[in-house]
Amino acid sequence: MNFGALIIGDEILSGRRSDKHLSRLIELLAARGLKLAWARYAGDDPVRLCETLRQTFASGDVVFSFGGIGATPDDRTRAAAAAALGLELALHPAAEAEIRARFGDEITPERLQMGVYPVGSDIIPNGYNRIPGFSIRQHYFVPGFPVMAWPMVEWVLDTKYAHLHHAEDYVEQALTVWDVYEGQLIGLMRELCDDFPEATLFSLPTLAEEGRRRSLELGMKGPAAAVAAAMARIRETLSARGLEWQDKR
Repeated sequence: MNFGALIIGDEILSGRRSDKHLSRLIELLAARGLKLAWARYAGDDPVRLCETLRQTFASGDVVFSFGGIGATPDDRTRAAAAAALGLELALHPAAEAEIRARFGDEITPERLQMGVYPVGSDIIPNGYNRIPGFSIRQHYFVPGFPVMAWPMVEWVLDTKYAHLHHAEDYVEQALTVWDVYEGQLIGLMRELCDDFPEATLFSLPTLAEEGRRRSLELGMKGPAAAVAAAMARIRETLSARGLEWQDKR
């Protein structure tokens, strides 16, 4: 099963806000032995957003969508999701109950609008202020505010997908090699790709700028046994060449 991320909002694309959701979602998945397969950014334009959601719904993937489910006119995610699925929008009874409990006598039609979802949706509890998110077709729509969104994502992962936690034989390991260029290790990299085809190599160089020491992050990801054997080969080869390296934690 693949997991995807959709981060929505003109403020992200314009640079008025910086996205924090992508890195945090990767962390939340990794803590459960899961990984992110893809990520997309989208603005609030209703036509483009609807088309983006048509594509992600068609993927069959589990998708976490961040942003655009508030009460203001620029929050178009709920309507776009309904249009993408060809569904009507309706006030969800459980969402209405939560929103009324939150606002009491200060309830307004605008606030109730935050509980209007595509017909057939389920709610995602919001422990911060009781205004739920919603889910439909393995898409989980949460607010753009991290303080609300991240606990809601954790609830989804631990409630809906606990059976997938650490189910796959997959690990990532890496080390830092100091004062080296990628080109010096191309032969080793090719050897690793040939000898450990079930694992995937990655190489991330750092430029020596502003007094920083040149370094290269070299690692493998895939089945635990293959990764362990490949990393042992890397350490042995680097040491034999007299290169300085350090395991990454």
